[in-house]
Amino acid sequence: MKIKLKIEGMHCASCASNTEKSLKKISGIKEASVSLMTKKGIVESDAEINDEELKKAVARVGYKLIGIER
Repeated sequence: MKIKLKIEGMHCASCASNTEKSLKKISGIKEASVSLMTKKGIVESDAEINDEELKKAVARVGYKLIGIER
């Protein structure tokens, strides 16, 4: 299952990289890709991922998840 994320607050390549790493720590996520240019991320998961878990993972590295599209 692919989930598209809209992320606010990133301003450098390191921001995107840190966000990817944080998202990959969520149980069930196989892959995470975050683009600084588009301010969007895509995660692929085996299981249903709770929106709150995604928000917490993004907030943990200092950014804000403002949109989730399934």
